[in-house]
Amino acid sequence: MVSLGLWAVRRTHGVGGADSSVGYARAQAPTMYGLVFVLVIEAIGMWFLLAPFPVAHLIMLLVGLYTVFLALGLHAAAVTRPHTVGPGGLRIRRGARLDLRIPLHLIVSARHDLRFPDANKSEDAVLVVAVASQTSITVELARPVTAVGLWGRRTEVHTIRCHADEPRAAVAAITALLPAGT
Repeated sequence: MVSLGLWAVRRTHGVGGADSSVGYARAQAPTMYGLVFVLVIEAIGMWFLLAPFPVAHLIMLLVGLYTVFLALGLHAAAVTRPHTVGPGGLRIRRGARLDLRIPLHLIVSARHDLRFPDANKSEDAVLVVAVASQTSITVELARPVTAVGLWGRRTEVHTIRCHADEPRAAVAAITALLPAGT
């Protein structure tokens, strides 16, 4: 819900002065706005259907409003918490659920690589941060880093596949900061 406040005042979270932000929320926006529309219609429908039952009416109104704000908050988290590229390294994010920092000296290569990963098939030591069932950047590392998920699950990864709204610009920003010869 903090992200809703940041979104309302058009601020981002964790983007320093020397960092470039790399957005990734554009691909999911139509789906999220469609979901919010359906949730609003459902809340209005329940409002009318449960009007004769005051307790159920109030409970379902609160649940309906909460789900609308939750869906908006999920999208706001993706908008206000972009990936970042800067002198401190590469920061890969997925809303408020994932925040992976990768020092520049560990990055071997970064390339534009449009993929539509299969959710049922996973590769060892590869972190897939898909948005709208697609990734557009692949980052190879010299040695594994530990990615910590929302529930504390740790995974050692040597390749990261993520999505960016402008993948070619993101790859250019990453490669511009890499030491010469990589």
